[in-house]
Amino acid sequence: MFLVVIICRPHFLQLGDMSNVCPVEDWESGNVTASVGESGQCVCHVYLPDTTFPADRVQHMQQVSKDLILEVEIQIKKMVNYDGKLEIYLKELKSLSLRVAMLESSADKYIKLDFELLRIELREFESLVSQLKESFNSSSPIFDSLYTEIRNMSLIVDQLETFDKSNLEVIRIEFAKLQKKLEECQKEQLQSEPVDNPNPKLPNIANTSLLSPGNCNHTGIISITKPMVLQLNAHLNAGFQYGGWGKDSKPVRGYESMYYYGAYSNPSVHDFYLYSDYEKLILRSAFKHHDIPSGWEGTGNNYIVHGNNIYYQRNSPFSMTKLNLTSSKYDYRVIPAASQRFSYSYSGNQNLDFAADESGLWVLYASEESKGKIVIAKVDEKSFGIQDEWKTGAFKQMTGNAFMVCGVMYATRSVDLNTEEIYYAFDTKTKEERHLKIHFQKFQEKYSNLDYNPTDQKLYMYNNGYYVSYNLSYVLQCIDMLLSFSE
Repeated sequence: MFLVVIICRPHFLQLGDMSNVCPVEDWESGNVTASVGESGQCVCHVYLPDTTFPADRVQHMQQVSKDLILEVEIQIKKMVNYDGKLEIYLKELKSLSLRVAMLESSADKYIKLDFELLRIELREFESLVSQLKESFNSSSPIFDSLYTEIRNMSLIVDQLETFDKSNLEVIRIEFAKLQKKLEECQKEQLQSEPVDNPNPKLPNIANTSLLSPGNCNHTGIISITKPMVLQLNAHLNAGFQYGGWGKDSKPVRGYESMYYYGAYSNPSVHDFYLYSDYEKLILRSAFKHHDIPSGWEGTGNNYIVHGNNIYYQRNSPFSMTKLNLTSSKYDYRVIPAASQRFSYSYSGNQNLDFAADESGLWVLYASEESKGKIVIAKVDEKSFGIQDEWKTGAFKQMTGNAFMVCGVMYATRSVDLNTEEIYYAFDTKTKEERHLKIHFQKFQEKYSNLDYNPTDQKLYMYNNGYYVSYNLSYVLQCIDMLLSFSE
């Protein structure tokens, strides 16, 4: 039982009528007595049973309710905070997954890996998952799945690090050094190696492949060295059989050591990669990538880099096109006489073949008027137009490829699976043609690009996915005069 005492102030009293002061009917339940106290105040005694409203419990529940509301607000703020963090970390986790997958699938991506950074990021993800799990007090399969994925990724990182511990980067750098040593060794060998003597009455002719750049004091090529095979293309894909590589034949200052490369699984021309020097080429570390935009795609793969521009054959309209490697500006010119019907024997769509030598830029094509024979066209680099033309006697469809050296076009053809020969030459200065039999070895049967570079006087061949180069030997004019005199 609860006792409630109600005391009323004296000026509200109406003596003699206590029921008006403390009316019993207002209480609805319980035992009520009323009386006048010593000071004249009205005193009402109300006895409430246990089944009446528990005021103290209500007060307690109100306090508990306030505490719960406060806790819920705190937890909601935490959830909002974790939700934002979870979204960020899930994106980072996805990005990390892609990075690890890329590293796992491609060996050349192991260079300069920071495995400790990967581990730190994985530990952060694991810590976040633990916090979320504790906050939600949950053992949801989602958390277990995240834990499993993080553990798997940690194992992959450990495995990748074991691969890197084999000093893959160091090996690749040493490999590049070895390539240089081999090249130098070959040059030394060429200096001491005699070439085929066209006249047995004279002593062996010394190799003259190391003429100074721009020097045309010779009467033509007399021999070609064995192929120097550098390596498979930068994509590490033997299926990329159509492409080209080499150096700028007229480099701007600061880019004398730059190399270029581009290739694809068909004769289409989609993009080009630039490498600051020979070592970066070997390490497949490009400093720039030109992705040809829609509408400017090319075909044929007979492109070169000359004067900081890359020249290639465009699809539509059928034209010669140039891309400035600094400004990324495109330009094109249509050659009305050029035909798309005639291509080299090794690859289709090689209708326009760009070449460069000591005298400038050239484009080789065939026309209906020339009946499929190669036409040599000198390109005016400033106006990007045709400056002069010469018709040759070499049928393009019977020719494997062609290149220019000191104003002379040399055409090649296949002898057998492993042997190619220069079979024809045309001199644009004298308009004389010669039939030759200069054999040289091929690394693979077919090739899609063959160009001469006057800066180092080498032939660059893209041979079925591989970088291949050759040194050339010439007959000096003075020796040629001696040969003529001896006859």
